[in-house]
Amino acid sequence: MATTILNHPLIDHKLTIMRDKDTGTKEFRQNLDEIAMLMAYEVTKGLPLKNKEIITPICPMTGKELVRPIVLVPILRAGLGLVDGFKAIIPTAKVGHIGMARNEETLEPEEYYAKFPSCLDSADVIVVDPMLATGGSASAAIANIKKRGAKYIKLACLVAAPEGIAVIERDHPDVDLIVAALDEKLNEKGYIVPGLGDAGDRLFGTDE
Repeated sequence: MATTILNHPLIDHKLTIMRDKDTGTKEFRQNLDEIAMLMAYEVTKGLPLKNKEIITPICPMTGKELVRPIVLVPILRAGLGLVDGFKAIIPTAKVGHIGMARNEETLEPEEYYAKFPSCLDSADVIVVDPMLATGGSASAAIANIKKRGAKYIKLACLVAAPEGIAVIERDHPDVDLIVAALDEKLNEKGYIVPGLGDAGDRLFGTDE
């Protein structure tokens, strides 16, 4: 398992716009789409390839193609904001969905919705969620995806706290984690500092 912090100039520039409390829903969503496209390039580095014999307009050649299909799995609801950007770069990707909610009695994350393509067990699965705070929901989502047969899993997050990264590294040492920005810490309410607020509310305009 590897944890990669991208620290990309364009991502940092666009993320600053998203962090600004005065940035509205339209601009927030647009920059998230653009960051997702940049992240898709980085997340797919190292995917296995196989040879494919083709004929160009000039001559025969041995090209390359992906060994496995790609399945994007957004963690509902904020994870939906990363799907369009990833799909713009990987238009053949299939999309599964998983929803996690905290049980008010046990305080543990529980699955409330899941729907996956049939190729999950043979695919490169990219789980996407803008925020990796405590890491509880992401860890539980990955565990549930594994139970359904997924073997090749990456987790891609926009902003992460060290606490969340530590949870994923502990619970899923076989999962590569790619993060656009590593923030300072969690506050007493479990929000990432400096963070960007509630990504779902800001993405869907439900933060009034």
